[in-house]
Amino acid sequence: MNPIKSASNFIAVITDYLEQDDILPVPQLRKLGLIYSTYRFIVSLFFMLMVYITVRTDGSPSLPSFLQQTTLSFYVLLSLILLGLFYTVGTHMRRQLAFGLALDVIILSLLLYTAGAPDLQLTMLYMVVVAASFMLLHGSQALIITLLAIIFVIYQQFFYAIANSMSLANLGNALLMSASFLAVGGLSWSISQRLVQLEKVAARHAKEAERLDVINQEVISQMVNGVIVIDGKQIVLANLAAYQLLSIPNPIDRKPKYPNSTDDKSKTVADFQQQLSEQHLQLLNACLSVAAGLTRTFIYELPALANASVVGKLRIDIIPLKDDSKLIMLEDLRREQASVQQLKLASLGQLTASIAHEIRNPLAAISQASQLLIEEVIENEREAENTLAPLDSDMTDNHELYKIIFSQTKRVNRIIEDVLKMSRQHTANQQTIVLAEWLPVFLDNYFKGHDVFLHLITQPTISFDTQQLEQVLINLINNGLRHSSYAHPHAFVEIEIYCADNDVIIDILDGGNGVSADDLEHLFNPFFTTDKAGTGLGLYLSQAFCEANHARLLYVPDHDKTCFRLIFPTIHNKVISPIFI
Repeated sequence: MNPIKSASNFIAVITDYLEQDDILPVPQLRKLGLIYSTYRFIVSLFFMLMVYITVRTDGSPSLPSFLQQTTLSFYVLLSLILLGLFYTVGTHMRRQLAFGLALDVIILSLLLYTAGAPDLQLTMLYMVVVAASFMLLHGSQALIITLLAIIFVIYQQFFYAIANSMSLANLGNALLMSASFLAVGGLSWSISQRLVQLEKVAARHAKEAERLDVINQEVISQMVNGVIVIDGKQIVLANLAAYQLLSIPNPIDRKPKYPNSTDDKSKTVADFQQQLSEQHLQLLNACLSVAAGLTRTFIYELPALANASVVGKLRIDIIPLKDDSKLIMLEDLRREQASVQQLKLASLGQLTASIAHEIRNPLAAISQASQLLIEEVIENEREAENTLAPLDSDMTDNHELYKIIFSQTKRVNRIIEDVLKMSRQHTANQQTIVLAEWLPVFLDNYFKGHDVFLHLITQPTISFDTQQLEQVLINLINNGLRHSSYAHPHAFVEIEIYCADNDVIIDILDGGNGVSADDLEHLFNPFFTTDKAGTGLGLYLSQAFCEANHARLLYVPDHDKTCFRLIFPTIHNKVISPIFI
């Protein structure tokens, strides 16, 4: 077998294997390249200095040889140029590194030739060059640099021995040095590959952590419950729901969704903490007063706004975290009340469904019997008028009693119908409603010919079951017209729509006498009424429908007029010119 061909095949296989290696990313390559270029320049200056120091120490009056001076001067100059290019020019870094490493091999070979025999110090410098080539270059390029160093070392030692008629014993040292080059190169290449893999794993983990951080931020921002994280006495996180529940101006309206820098995030959180301390100091102090590692749950009543439109309650859960920080969860109790109301409606539906027929069947019989008796009395009255016979007084008294029975059965039937109407309601089918478009159509359908005036200051959008909203407004407007007619000969109702912070407000106003202080606590109880003709279920049903749709129905006693207020969470609103209908 041809040994030259075998060696060439071996080198080809090694080269193909090294071509599959991974290389360092550009930032790390630039950083290591600058370090090695600086190292080369320092070594070149050190060589120049040591040559002159050695000459003076030996007491020789002559200067270093021309070859040494030329080689070292050239090395210093090129080292400086390569350092400057690598520092200022960011392109073709691998070409610059390959040229510089080849230059290092050539210069070290010349210095080794002038030394005349293998030198330990130069051998160590060779190994540094070989190790650097496998870390900074592709495997094939590094192998070429290593083979170049081996060839120069063996060739110059062989040539020096022949030219000076010296023994070839130094060739053994040169071969050992060459073998050490290959060993160092292989070890450096293995280490560099491990470093590159670790770098890739770290970059992949950093990218995954960044992606998860974005996902976490998005999830937290979309949560219905408010989330606040306090580290020590500083707030480090507050989501969008926390701003809305606490009626603090939303930062997204004036800043990007995700701040571009840590300073932007810190400023946003600092603004939130400042406004929280100004508007909800009691809540902030209560959260800060909880010792580290302890949990606490309490109900926080939101302070009334200046326009007295919104007074709500929040459930506050303080949960300790592992790093001694605190997680504050804010839950709007309206959602819980809506769920409770849904359970009430479901329970009432089961109850009424089971007894409705048992009540309505005898009630229908009583009503029909009273109608027949009334018709009998009327028929007897007609016969008495035709025959001019005297009318029995007992029959006249009975006629009035029959009318009372019939009217009361009608009232009981209305109550049963109202209860059945409530029990038939399923889970609220919420739809997006643009009030400026929906309300005029509603008023035209149900209250055409009545004095119902609509005042729109904003154009809000709410989410509500349309059928349930119709029933709520019909109950409130009918109540307003009826009670206004008791106080004035001309009955009217006004509807005002506006926004307060994160809520849409609908005020139903009438000119009636209002609700007395004694009746306020019973106002929304079932079957409570101050009207003899009423069933006492209108306001109860209206409040139940509102709570089932995450809204609220309140009576405002401090208003100049009789005011029932509907409060809805807003979806979108736009200020427009006032509309009066």
